Amino acid sequence: MAPELIFETNMQLRRRMADVLDQTSAADLNRIPVGYRNNIWWNIVHMVVTQQLLCYNLSGLPMTVEKDIVKRYSKGSVPAGVPSQAETDKVRAYLLSSVAQLKSDYEQGIFKTYNAYTTSANVTLKSIEDALLFNLFHEGIHYGVVLSLQKAVGITRA
Repeated sequence: MAPELIFETNMQLRRRMADVLDQTSAADLNRIPVGYRNNIWWNIVHMVVTQQLLCYNLSGLPMTVEKDIVKRYSKGSVPAGVPSQAETDKVRAYLLSSVAQLKSDYEQGIFKTYNAYTTSANVTLKSIEDALLFNLFHEGIHYGVVLSLQKAVGITRA
């Protein structure tokens, strides 16, 4: 496995999500189209939260995202209200900083233990390396959902 490529790819995905945040109106970010149960905003924050849960929480380490955000955007949650500008700014910063922090922490070897976890995709994660790889897969799924949501709310990509 090549962790460097995983981190590089993850950062590219997150840059695309940061661009979506920067280029999409608050109304479009928070619109839930007919046939969907969430919105662009929820998917973006869910990506940040899931990375924290899979990598830090399951390694027994403190997460770098507030517990309130984790609770509101974890698996099984649904959008509840419109985020404040402060929350939007915080999440925008987390998009890139959480990947950079994860890479730094991984390189420093802070991930010593891992509590095995079977995902909803029926993949059992047994190590931080498994979590890094699965997280990239997970974020790719949500990137696809964001693209679908953009189309559903009438956003055309150049």
